[in-house]
Amino acid sequence: MKEITIDYALRATWQSVARMYNEEAKKFDSTMAVGFTLLSIDPKTGTPSTALGPKMGMEATSLSRILKRMEELGLIERRPNPKDGRGVLIYLTDFGLEKRKDSKDVVLKFNETIRANVPQEKLDSFFEVMEVIAQLVSEKNIFCGNTVK
Repeated sequence: MKEITIDYALRATWQSVARMYNEEAKKFDSTMAVGFTLLSIDPKTGTPSTALGPKMGMEATSLSRILKRMEELGLIERRPNPKDGRGVLIYLTDFGLEKRKDSKDVVLKFNETIRANVPQEKLDSFFEVMEVIAQLVSEKNIFCGNTVK
């Protein structure tokens, strides 16, 4: 078997997962990006618009386009933040709450299927490896030769 790089395995797997989610989202007249955004908005208290980008790991310009589209579709509404007059809170509409449930069901089904097909000890190892990768990247330790213990 030809050896593959870690980044290739991550990228290829994520692309196939994203494609799967987008195919499923089409059944609900949606996209993976919209579903992910719906799941990132607090359904009870709303979410500050400035907190959404970092929470989702997205650039502000990409998120702005998604939020504009979601507002046009009637999934969200923007309201002034009562604690910070300069800020805006993003709230889910009733329709947004319905679509959020659809998104959550899809994500839970994916997780249930993986958990049913991968032993728990392998999943534990997977999450440990992902944590180390995230830590190395966030601490910018990839190209400076440092290791995490």
